[in-house]
Amino acid sequence: MAIITLTTDFGYKDHFVGVIKGAIYSELADAKIVDISNEISPFNIPECAYILKNSYKSFPKGTIHIVGVDSEPTPENQHIAILVDGHYFITANNGVIGLITSEITPEKVVEINIPNPEHGSFPVLDVFVKVACHIARGGTLEVVGKLFNKLKDIREFAPRITENGNGIVGSVIYIDNFGNVITNIERHTFEAYRKGRDFILNARNKKITKIYNKYSDIINFDLEKDRRNGPGDLLALFNSSNYIELAIYKSDLNTVGGASTLLGLDYRDTITIDFK
Repeated sequence: MAIITLTTDFGYKDHFVGVIKGAIYSELADAKIVDISNEISPFNIPECAYILKNSYKSFPKGTIHIVGVDSEPTPENQHIAILVDGHYFITANNGVIGLITSEITPEKVVEINIPNPEHGSFPVLDVFVKVACHIARGGTLEVVGKLFNKLKDIREFAPRITENGNGIVGSVIYIDNFGNVITNIERHTFEAYRKGRDFILNARNKKITKIYNKYSDIINFDLEKDRRNGPGDLLALFNSSNYIELAIYKSDLNTVGGASTLLGLDYRDTITIDFK
């Protein structure tokens, strides 16, 4: 039986996640359901896209991903099912898989059109669960919809190149549980325009001139402990997804704070890089 994952902004206070799982088990008693995240910020498509991109590849091919963020259907927000990179995604056409399809061409995309659909306020339950169970039983996408070629993308994921390649203007796309700030500037974009030059990364009133590959790289272990950088110090690094991330070493939002709070950065705030 295929794995079915859930990525939603439903949280856990309400009954929604439990009801979805109950409906899947009612149709497929031996289903395997995995929560990727049900704590996406409400209607935050870029945040959902970032989490989905960085999680789906850890699952085996054939996994079915239900995406319940901004899922109410409208003439401009169609329900779609997609086969891309060997994975199935059931979502609304709101750009949420734009990060994946910008790099990998989908094998098939259909606009969902199942018989006698419910038209209530809970389409993830009424539509997405039915489609996921159909696929899990070995059903094809052609049975649940017609071919579709109008996928939306997400403009927030494209940083701007300025001054004839001498600068990059990026933005904050995600803030994680530690308060680390993830930007939309990827390593390959940074290196393509850097061309070996020095640079200054500007984040509010902070200027950073070095980007590390892991958090502990900020520490020079050859120095005495009282002379080293350490917990509470700001750094930039290429994170595991190869995006530029700003972090406070060993941060804790409940005590010392994180990069987001200490720098005063929030979703869509600007980060700039100047090459010298």
